[in-house]
Amino acid sequence: MTVPDSRPAGAVTDPTDPAGPPVPPGPSRPADPPRGTWRPLLLRLHFYAGVLVAPFLLVAALSGALYAATPQLEQVVHADELTTGSRGEALPLDEQVAAARAARPDLPLLAVRPAAEEGATTRVLLDAGEADRSRRLAVFVDPVTGDVRGELTAYGTSGSLPFRTWVSELHRNLHLGEPGRVYSELAASWLGVVALAGVGLWWGGVRRARRPGARPVRDRLVPRRRGLRPRQRTRALHGVLGTWLVLGFLVLSATGLTWSRFAGANVTELRAALSWSTPAVVSDLEAAGSDEPGSGDHAGHGDHAGHAGHAVDDAPGVGWQVAHDAARDAGLVGLVEIGHPADGAAYIVQELDRGWPTQADAAAVDPATGEVVDVVRFADYPFMAKLARWGVDLHMGVLLGWVNQLALLVLAGGLVAMVVGGYRMWWQRRPTRGHRLRPGRPARRGSWRALPRWGLPVVVVVAVAVGWFLPVLGASLVAFLLVDLALGARDRTPA
Repeated sequence: MTVPDSRPAGAVTDPTDPAGPPVPPGPSRPADPPRGTWRPLLLRLHFYAGVLVAPFLLVAALSGALYAATPQLEQVVHADELTTGSRGEALPLDEQVAAARAARPDLPLLAVRPAAEEGATTRVLLDAGEADRSRRLAVFVDPVTGDVRGELTAYGTSGSLPFRTWVSELHRNLHLGEPGRVYSELAASWLGVVALAGVGLWWGGVRRARRPGARPVRDRLVPRRRGLRPRQRTRALHGVLGTWLVLGFLVLSATGLTWSRFAGANVTELRAALSWSTPAVVSDLEAAGSDEPGSGDHAGHGDHAGHAGHAVDDAPGVGWQVAHDAARDAGLVGLVEIGHPADGAAYIVQELDRGWPTQADAAAVDPATGEVVDVVRFADYPFMAKLARWGVDLHMGVLLGWVNQLALLVLAGGLVAMVVGGYRMWWQRRPTRGHRLRPGRPARRGSWRALPRWGLPVVVVVAVAVGWFLPVLGASLVAFLLVDLALGARDRTPA
């Protein structure tokens, strides 16, 4: 994003500064820009980061747009498992669980998600050996007839089924496992930097547009169509689009970093240090003050991560239905998941509806008595814990329903347009005499010389701090600098 070109036709321009003033022809080195301006540094940062990181942003945008549409697509792809035509009174939850266990008696039981509405199926979640990777085998049961509708692998708290999980992994790591997560963290880290630098460039030129009839502020909000050359029109569209979408890009960048590999660990440590972590319900019966901890009704049957074929009590103590009803009486509503209790621990019932208003309450139910021994309300979360929950759900497109999904699609489309427009500007700035296939000129070197005297120390301190907190951004920035120094040394070497 740069300022519209107002140079007179035929003027010879500085070959290293596409936005600089006209300079006389000749082989002499162009003069450095006047000290006290941040524009050359922003231009160089925006140019190099945009050119080198844009491919990662493009992949993230396209895969993210596909993921935003997966809730509806999942309902179509896996309709046989997710829905049923049966209507009527549901069987007790323990009988539904028994039907699923009859189909897969060899696998330990982990949790149950009762059907939240008429026409939906109940999920009985089993450990097929991938629980440590947040993958559980879901057996789908018709709550009215008890018939098993099928079984699929479900991923994470969202319960994503194979189609949605495949798209999620594409967006998260390109199906390359843990090493592939560096790509998405690189994109999330640089998205905010590139967006802020671009907006700074675009709006920093308002005071410079003094020609007759100019509308500096309006031209930054609505692209001009007349009186501009092709590259100027591309730049105007690029700058205006970036202005309208910058807030969304910053939100995507921040929320994407919260569960990234390296920066996400720093975010978690920061939240813990500032007591911003999400509170957890107390499942230990002694800690929760139960009168009968570790009673014989559930002793010896809590190892829900045991080996295949290990005998487990599928309905410890009072059973699944009583635990479910107790949680409902405690105020839990909508879709819930009931976790199989471990030794001396309670049933944990957790709300799973992440729409607005967020329903994330949790309750602990004593398997021996059916009493609720602890409740954690989302309303009592620390504000930053709530904000983190909302941010993740907003990024996933579930917080505001179809409105959230539509906004993500618009942001993804806008980001694709920004990337294409950026490369188009670079191509339009290429030499046209004798080297038609060469790319455009890069932003000029020595931009740090134009900073205010106090600017360079500030830039160094901020870069070190941000690079420490966002390690992938810091490492890539060092790599950019090393490459730039090597190119500069090459250019200074006589042929």
